[in-house]
Amino acid sequence: MKNYLGYIRCGVACVSLIWAMALQPDTAEAGVVTLTSLNDTTHITGEFIAYKDGNYIINTELGELKFSSKGVYCEGADCPPMEALKAKIFFTGSYALGQGLMPLLIEGYADQLGAELTVSDTQNPNEIQAGLVGDNGYGEEIGSYRVTSKTTKSGFAELLTRQDAINMASRRINTKEARALRRAGKGNMVNPDQEHVIAMDSLVVIVNPQNPVSSISVADLRAIYSGAIRNWSDLGGDDRPISVLAHPGDSEASSLFNSVIYENRRPRILKSAIIRPDNEAIATMVNDDLGAIGFVGYAFQRGAKPLNLISECGIINSPDPFSVKTEEYMLERRLYLYTANDASQDIREFISYATSPDADILIEKSGFIDFGITMRQQTMDDLRATTLRNTKADTFESSVIQDMLTQMINTSRLSTTFRFRAGSLDLDELGQLTLQRLVRYLETLPAGTSIKMVGFTDRIGAFEANRRISIGRAQQVINLLQDKAGDKLSHIEFTASGFGEIAPSGCNDSESGRRINRRVEVWVSE
Repeated sequence: MKNYLGYIRCGVACVSLIWAMALQPDTAEAGVVTLTSLNDTTHITGEFIAYKDGNYIINTELGELKFSSKGVYCEGADCPPMEALKAKIFFTGSYALGQGLMPLLIEGYADQLGAELTVSDTQNPNEIQAGLVGDNGYGEEIGSYRVTSKTTKSGFAELLTRQDAINMASRRINTKEARALRRAGKGNMVNPDQEHVIAMDSLVVIVNPQNPVSSISVADLRAIYSGAIRNWSDLGGDDRPISVLAHPGDSEASSLFNSVIYENRRPRILKSAIIRPDNEAIATMVNDDLGAIGFVGYAFQRGAKPLNLISECGIINSPDPFSVKTEEYMLERRLYLYTANDASQDIREFISYATSPDADILIEKSGFIDFGITMRQQTMDDLRATTLRNTKADTFESSVIQDMLTQMINTSRLSTTFRFRAGSLDLDELGQLTLQRLVRYLETLPAGTSIKMVGFTDRIGAFEANRRISIGRAQQVINLLQDKAGDKLSHIEFTASGFGEIAPSGCNDSESGRRINRRVEVWVSE
């Protein structure tokens, strides 16, 4: 093979990445490889000399250089084959989950088991290997995990061929993926035993803290991103050009943003929009630019100003954790772990931990939103009560609104919210987990506490029929809760109420909005 002296494309970043030293090659001359830093900013090409003690050694114009495999990955036919690391469980899928949440959950699981955790990088980008050794490091290995962060789609593909895989998904499985896995003998992927909701996430539309605008409509947001609105003065702000920031079009963040903001319309993104691949870069630019607007994951606001969103039908969405937990914020999404029907006992035990209250603090620490139950007082001057008082309705519907306002007095709402499939008394995929959480929470309340289950529906159908359905759903939740709890909640007083299509949380002209409206809330009397 022709000898080749490589080139180096790098700047100051190289100082922290490499160090040079004279080395005697201990393998035969090989071919050309390229070493790339994990953030893809530095590329070094040269003649491969050896892989020794976790380091690549290559020959370049600067001489022989040594690079830790923890900081680079090797590309090229002459990269040395790496001995496959053994693992009991392979986590594959969503980058956001793999990078932001899974390492923390594995660490927490190790603590629960009284195990020592060791974590190392593999030669592959965005991949780590974790091992658990029992008796705080003095016992036998009790777990080994490989976490590969790519895309939700790639995780489902991996689940097709691996028995020991868990797919990390930042969206729900689609019908095509579910059918392919069923045909492969992996079972019913939307069965609660295989589809595990572990957390919530949201996208927040952010502007510079000095921007006076505090709310923006979906229509105006589309106009900004298409270029129809180019100055903040058109939205009641300062006379300042708008700098539009966005994620790459094929990212999962863009997918969520486009599906909600554009619905069935084809996204039209301004050609001059500044595209950045990660949340932190967008937040930093927004904080540095008085005219900037962007969208980031909830955990990455970094002091930028979040905007309230106004839906097409005028409902105001606030990007706070309570609204995300109740799933009443527009740009929210559920985060999942998917397993095959023949998942091992090791996988089932990890899933049990990841969906338990023990994991809540780690989910919160990662910047995602956990399912820990929180409480918000309902007052007559809050946004919902004010909206209800200002609703134009006939005499009958006005009496229902007044009944709801009366029942709200001296109550607090829990973030726990149950949702139903269309035209059904069946809970959705989050329902069973929500029931378990609520039993644990209510067990701790004092004797005589009054809990009111309050049902709501979408607007499809007659008003009075919807009201009866909403009461039936509220009673259904009470029945399911008491069946699951046994005598654990005998000290709690339960009542069922319902107001049908009154007080929608979403727009009834879309299926996503109607899904939000088919709900049962939990009110606690003070």
